[in-house]
Amino acid sequence: MTEEEPFTTNQELVAAARRHLSAAEWDYVAGGGESETTLRRNRMTLDSLAFRPRVMRDVSSVDTSARLLGYDLRIPVVLAPIGSLQALTPDGTVASVTAANSFGTLPFVSSVAQPDLITAASACTGPKVYQLYLRGDLEWASKTLPAIETAGYAALCLTVDTAVVSQRDRDLLSRWVPPSRRYDPGRMHQAKLSWEMLARLRKLTGLPIILKGIASAADARIAVEEGVEVVYVSNHGGRQLDHAQGAIDILPEVVEAVNGGAEIVFDGGVLRGSDVIKALALGANAVGLGKLHAWAAAAAGADGIVRCLEILETEIRTTMALLGVTSLSQLDSSYLTRAWPTTLPHELSAFLPPGNNGSGSS
Repeated sequence: MTEEEPFTTNQELVAAARRHLSAAEWDYVAGGGESETTLRRNRMTLDSLAFRPRVMRDVSSVDTSARLLGYDLRIPVVLAPIGSLQALTPDGTVASVTAANSFGTLPFVSSVAQPDLITAASACTGPKVYQLYLRGDLEWASKTLPAIETAGYAALCLTVDTAVVSQRDRDLLSRWVPPSRRYDPGRMHQAKLSWEMLARLRKLTGLPIILKGIASAADARIAVEEGVEVVYVSNHGGRQLDHAQGAIDILPEVVEAVNGGAEIVFDGGVLRGSDVIKALALGANAVGLGKLHAWAAAAAGADGIVRCLEILETEIRTTMALLGVTSLSQLDSSYLTRAWPTTLPHELSAFLPPGNNGSGSS
């Protein structure tokens, strides 16, 4: 295919991203922490779940819509925050919010991506979430949080699995430093984030709080006790703690611990509509799109992200129909069973066998 032709699969979008990015930029998106064991486990655990379909059901009309924080989603997928997004597409965060607004979903805008929060917010008339990394003390927060509200964001996301920056060997070997880390004098404040600090931050904002990076039932229970509106199950795409569990294996215990006390978002290796359905069958309300979101942006900016979401929508609808369900509310764990994975896990193992450049044929 040529890039003037429409993308028909997300694998084609990924291949286009590979052509557009330098080797170092590609590795920044594709890579994980240290040995990348957590990254591969994200895919391995998703691939270790098989479907148990029901047949002889009328699936002539399938509804893929969902809701999160009271907002309608065209599909149960949100755009996860991506630091240094401007290194992947010239429009940076504007590409994400524009695509989300056009398609009909929630974008998460990262505080370590450009352009700034006000510019990103003004590009999107629909709801959006601001993902904040702490870069100051409570006095700093008392000025920053009202600015986020004034800009029109619907919720505040705190990423809680980045107390320190992980060792990412791909970036270290290439000597490439993401823009978000080239000048970051307030980085030490992220290490001070605590449950006590969360309680203080809550007093400074009326926005719903999303905690991104919950990876245990114990922390999920505390989050609910603290009044957090959304528990976001994630291991940062395998980019932080190495040798952690695959994210989908954590989801059931978190769902049980939350027990309806908060909504649940999940991410970790999601590249297919079938991955989304697996997470919802285990109790998630929505799924965050990280690497695939970044690759789509690198492939074709906002248009690439919209096309990526459209392809996921087709995959989600197809999976639902073949499972014998017509709405997401019908999904539960009875549609899943454990099975042996059939491929060795890596960041692209959800697609057809790759070409010699690791990004699939084009």
